[in-house]
Amino acid sequence: MAQKKSLFRLIIVPGFLLALAVACKGEPDADSSGHVSQAIQNSFLPSVAFAGDNNQSIADIAEKTVSSVVNISSEKVVTYNNQPISPFFNDPFFQQFFGHGFGGPTMPRERRESSLGSGVIVSEDGIILTNNHVVDKASKIQVTFSDGREFDAEVMGTDEKSDLGVVKLKKFSGKITTLSFGDSNRLRLGDVVLAIGNPFGVGQTVTMGIVSAKGRANVGIADYEDFIQTDAAINPGNSGGALVNMVGELVGINTAILSRSGGYQGIGFAIPSNMAKTIMDSLIKNGKVIRGYLGVSIQDIGADLAEALKLSSTEGALVSDVMGKSPADKAGLKRGDVIRKVDNETIGDSGQLRNIIATKGPKTTVTLEVARDGKKLIMKAVLDELPENREEPSSMTKSDGILEGLEVADLSKELRQRFRLSDQLKSGVLVTSIKTGSPASNTGLAEGDVILEINRQSIRNVQDFHDKAASLKKGRTLFLVQRGGSTIYLVLNDE
Repeated sequence: MAQKKSLFRLIIVPGFLLALAVACKGEPDADSSGHVSQAIQNSFLPSVAFAGDNNQSIADIAEKTVSSVVNISSEKVVTYNNQPISPFFNDPFFQQFFGHGFGGPTMPRERRESSLGSGVIVSEDGIILTNNHVVDKASKIQVTFSDGREFDAEVMGTDEKSDLGVVKLKKFSGKITTLSFGDSNRLRLGDVVLAIGNPFGVGQTVTMGIVSAKGRANVGIADYEDFIQTDAAINPGNSGGALVNMVGELVGINTAILSRSGGYQGIGFAIPSNMAKTIMDSLIKNGKVIRGYLGVSIQDIGADLAEALKLSSTEGALVSDVMGKSPADKAGLKRGDVIRKVDNETIGDSGQLRNIIATKGPKTTVTLEVARDGKKLIMKAVLDELPENREEPSSMTKSDGILEGLEVADLSKELRQRFRLSDQLKSGVLVTSIKTGSPASNTGLAEGDVILEINRQSIRNVQDFHDKAASLKKGRTLFLVQRGGSTIYLVLNDE
């Protein structure tokens, strides 16, 4: 009882004395309007609220950066084919016997699609950085500022591989506020960041969070991924908006969220500003992104693979194929090599290697540290330019285990045209061959099918397919397949 009374005195008495002091002094720290002074606010607000230079508050940083984030409304014309006269023409039975073109010719039609997103003003001449999926193939773009001003804009360049786009205001009047680039490489886990967007034209929204992770790859959003992961809420319509550090600098372009419901669930991704600026500069200068090309197919190294190959660790990128007459071939790289470093920069996985090589650019000489048969080798390679439509072969097309006899491929432009696949298909793998009499032949799968899911888990690409296929056990396996414009479920019973 005595302890409780002491605790009561410890908490209540100082509070009472503070209140009494304020009352006796007639509130000297409040102005005529009743606002409490900054000193009093600072003593009660969390320290994170004052995190910038010169003791700037989060409100100060938000106030000076929100006007640089705009709403982007784009419109594009999409050409599509009518459905066949009868729905029976899409039936898998008819498609199997008569081919994917069964049903006769279709008449192309057009429809208009609109898209809403955000953008960041990065130069005084009206250049805006945003996402590719916000402005890609747009015939009309309108930009709305925070003060309600509206201006037309045009696309300067887009890069689907990184999901970045650059647009420029055609004509504008009045003052525009730009956001300066920060160094995204200096971000640390736990750093406080603000996510700023202008969704649906209703005005700016500001959310706060921390940097949860860096270097996120294999997310399945773009070909070249090096995402900053943050728990700052990135809501629909905020794509292309700004991720800002506590100095008020642009450190990322908000791109996507990881969600099962379609709404924010605590995981958002932003393209690092260093990567975004390099791509933006290339788009402005060349109208396209010029990337370095080594000429290898690579994959990550799992624990089982490391043990089978007698590797000391899972770090690095495993070379699964080398293109003939490529820089890798000329440098002496071979299948089975593990690339550990590029110019003394340690390689953690295959995604990191792809990004580094791409950023280096053509005609650049790189020094590679390679592990081969337990030995360390040093090689030099002069990079070429990555061809725009280069479809590098994957060394992981054949399946083992219960799916033995099945060959799949990523959805390349060539295969899309050959099998008349919809451009709306953003993920999945195409069945290219099934060996007669193999376990896979009992699935009901057919050449030209696109596997979208295995056991209700989405399939992004060949690598993802093989990762999930490798974990399958005997029993029933459920496939979700797109065939002839329709989706169907197929079951493999291997009990």
